[in-house]
Amino acid sequence: MADLILGQVLSYAGDPFAEGLGVARHESHGAVLVEGGRITATGPAERLRAAHPQAKVTDYGRCLISAGFVDAHVHYPQTAIIASWGKRLIDWLNLYTFPEEMRLADPAYAEEIASRYLDLALAHGTTSVCSYATIHPASVDAIFGAAQARGMRIYAGKTCMDRNAPEDLRDTVQSAYDDSKRLLEKWHGVGRLSYVITPRFSPTSTPEQLAALGALWREYPDCLMQTHLSEQTDEIAWVKELFPQSRDYLDTYEAQGLLREGAVYGHAIHLTEREKARLVEAGASLVHCPTSNTFIGSGLFDMGLAKRLRVGLATDTGGGSSFSMLHTMAAAYEVGQLRGQALHPAELWWLATQGSARALHAEDRIGNIAPGMEADLVVVDLASTPAIEQATRRAEDLWQALFPTVMMGDDRAIRATWIGGKERERAG
Repeated sequence: MADLILGQVLSYAGDPFAEGLGVARHESHGAVLVEGGRITATGPAERLRAAHPQAKVTDYGRCLISAGFVDAHVHYPQTAIIASWGKRLIDWLNLYTFPEEMRLADPAYAEEIASRYLDLALAHGTTSVCSYATIHPASVDAIFGAAQARGMRIYAGKTCMDRNAPEDLRDTVQSAYDDSKRLLEKWHGVGRLSYVITPRFSPTSTPEQLAALGALWREYPDCLMQTHLSEQTDEIAWVKELFPQSRDYLDTYEAQGLLREGAVYGHAIHLTEREKARLVEAGASLVHCPTSNTFIGSGLFDMGLAKRLRVGLATDTGGGSSFSMLHTMAAAYEVGQLRGQALHPAELWWLATQGSARALHAEDRIGNIAPGMEADLVVVDLASTPAIEQATRRAEDLWQALFPTVMMGDDRAIRATWIGGKERERAG
């Protein structure tokens, strides 16, 4: 039986950064028809109810129905250390990240953390993620197994490091290649799962390991490749010491075959003009991680790049300080304000849905409400707390009603989450 989901419906007919705010589509009394895990129709509620009288109706009243949030850069193994105090990037890795990631050598612990992370993501309305695992193959099995059990579309890969990390977290050039290839062949394209080739970042991989992963990517060109780029100034200085032959940070990847369409770079805050030009020319994606960038003092991302590049949005769990994409949108707005770039609510919401889907080359499957798209949806209560309700009561349009939830909303605003056409989480 088809499901007919009623409420306010928000979708996009294009990219608001490139084409203007008019691409946002709002149906104030709308409906989404779901059959076989996909959206088959959307439009005014009255019309769809008349056309599909046998459909099972779920009426969310004045709640907003949107594509589920897409979190384009996370470290699920860091779930348990989120909101740890007071360190910048390199110290954060040594004091918090690496000790916790060593614990995922235990497959049972990896499964526990993977399940906890995905349940937290779903509770916050996030329906797809792109995650780093650890060097342990079992950590990849754990996140894909947990996602498969929940029916989620996710992207993940074994994190590769052969230097500048504890001995128990280092692999080798050959084992990084072999493990990644075996995991890729095991999981990539199975159901809604996609493998991502994943060197952590240049400081923890030798040029030889980066080259081996570049060779693997050439063998499997339909995969994504994810890594970190120009997050902090002291990190960039370290990269310059480690790669004196390279023109800049991006060149450490480019020289080893890790720059082309399908490359997904987290952070990318302190870019040179050459790097910006090459990223555009190559068709690469960037992912903005605003809560992480402020929490560990990295800097302020230039959202002006969204006019020229695929740009997604991410919590960057656990360097980021929240599992919530609502909180992440709020942080992106504040970062934009500090750069003199006031982001409109239509742009913020697009970044958390279709923008992130585009960054992952999945915009034809997730991140929007349109016929043919997979039915991953979030239902948002626009009056979830007294503070938000009193602000939205005065709203004269959707954006005035939505913005208080962007700035003050949390998991209490998530009325329901639908995965593959099935309602999984519901509050109230």
